[in-house]
Amino acid sequence: MSETLADLTLWEASTLLADREVSSRELAAACLYRIERLQPAVNAFLSVEADSALAAADAADERHRQGRALGRLDGIPVAHKDLFDRIGRTTTAGSIMLKERTAGATAAVLARLDAAGAVEIGTLNLSEFAAGATGHNRHYGDCRNPWDPERIPGGSSSGSAAAVAGRMVFASLGTDTGGSIRLPAHFCGVIGLRPTQGRISTLGAFPRSWAMDTVGPIARTARDAALVFDAIADPDPERSQTGTGKGVSDLMETSAAGIRVGVPEEYFFDEVSGGIQPSLDAARRVLEDVGAVLEPVAVPDPGLAFRLAQAVAKAEAASIHERWIRERPNDYDHGIREEMEAGFFISAVDYLHALRSRGTVLESWLAGPFSKVDLLFTPVMDDPTPLLGESTPRSPEAAASVMARFGRCTRPFSFVGLPALSVPCGFQEDGMPAAFQLVGRPADEATLLRLGHAYEAATGWHEVRPECCDTG
Repeated sequence: MSETLADLTLWEASTLLADREVSSRELAAACLYRIERLQPAVNAFLSVEADSALAAADAADERHRQGRALGRLDGIPVAHKDLFDRIGRTTTAGSIMLKERTAGATAAVLARLDAAGAVEIGTLNLSEFAAGATGHNRHYGDCRNPWDPERIPGGSSSGSAAAVAGRMVFASLGTDTGGSIRLPAHFCGVIGLRPTQGRISTLGAFPRSWAMDTVGPIARTARDAALVFDAIADPDPERSQTGTGKGVSDLMETSAAGIRVGVPEEYFFDEVSGGIQPSLDAARRVLEDVGAVLEPVAVPDPGLAFRLAQAVAKAEAASIHERWIRERPNDYDHGIREEMEAGFFISAVDYLHALRSRGTVLESWLAGPFSKVDLLFTPVMDDPTPLLGESTPRSPEAAASVMARFGRCTRPFSFVGLPALSVPCGFQEDGMPAAFQLVGRPADEATLLRLGHAYEAATGWHEVRPECCDTG
C-alpha cells in the first residue's frame, strides 16, 4: 500500500473513506509504514499499537460497507499525547513515576474519539509531566522536529505536533496549560487549537494545573482541527458554537469578510526576531486580502496575566507532585522538579489572590480589546527555533534560562481561559516554520477556525511538508 496516503489531510482521507475509494486499513497501514520509517529519527511515539489499530480499521471498514459510518472521523488514524488514561493500560505522562500505575477508566476525550470511530495508532512523546516547552525527555528520549531533527519540536505536546507534521497520523490530541499545544504547532508547522477553558473535558488526563489545563487538537489544517474539535467538545446544546446544532466544521466555507482583527500595540511585537517578523507582516496582508479588517488595539497588561498564571501553575504543580518531589527528587529531569518546587514558596494568600483575579483580568480583556474586535493577532513565539543541543536543560540554571522566553505570547491567554489558534504562516530564514496566533472570545472557536481556514486557502503553507516525508 502506498505510503503517500498518509499525506492526505484528515478531510481528504475522510472523504475518500465515505466514497469507498480507500479503506481505513489502507490508511492505517500507510501511517504505520511512515511511523516505522521516521520514528528512529523523530521519536514522536512512546508506543505503537499496530495490531489493535488494524483491527479497529477493519471494524470501521465494515461500518462503512454497511452504511453505518459514525461520522467524519470513523476509520481515521489518530494518536494522543501519553497523558490520557485508557482502561487497563499504563499512562506514562513522559515520566518513570507512573510505570506501575494501570488506568481504571478511559479519559473522556478518548472515549469520545472511540465513539466517533477514530483509529488509535499509539501514544505520543511529551515533556515529562507536560512541564517542559522544548520536547526534551531524558527518560524516553528527546522528541525531534521533522523539519530538522537537530531542532526542538516544542513542548510539552512535542510528539503530538511532530507526528502530525511528519504525516504519521492525520491528527492528534495535546494539552495546553501555558502554550503546550500552540508552541509545538508553531515549531512544527501545523495547526494547534487551545479551546476555551472548560470546553473539552480533562477527566482522565494527568493534571499539570487544574485551573488552566485544556485539551485540544493538533492537525494539518483548520478544517481538520475543527472535525476533531467537534468530536471531543462538550456536547451540551446550551454551549453549542452556532446555536443551530451544527459543529464548527460546518462553518469552514463561510466568508471571512468583515471579521475584525485587533493587532496589539503593546508587548506582543516588542521583541519579535527579524526571522519571524516578515512572515507575520505577510500574514497580516493576506488576512486583509481575504476580507478581515485589521486595526491596532490597546490591550491590558499581558505581563500581569503572565505573572498570575505562573503563580497558579507553580502552586498547583507543587501540590500535585509534593510526595514525589520529597521522596523521589532525582527521578525528575533537570528543570522539571525545580520549576514545581518553586510552588512551595507561593503563599496560600498569593495563590488564592491569583485565582480570584482571573475574572477581573478576563473582564478587562472583554471590555477592552474584545469590545472593539472579534479576534486578536499575535506571534506564538518571538524567537527563532532553538537547537536541541543548545536548549538541553543540563542544570536548573540552564533550564530556567531556556524557559524564560517560552510562553511569553501564549500564557497570558491561558490565564484568562480564552481560545487560541496557532496557524502556520511560512518559514524563517533557516527553513524552520513560523506561525501566528489568533485569540478569540470565550466559546468562539468557530471564528478562529474560519479565519484560519480562509488564510490557508489563500496561501497553501499547510501543503508544504518536511523532506523526511518524501518516499522517493
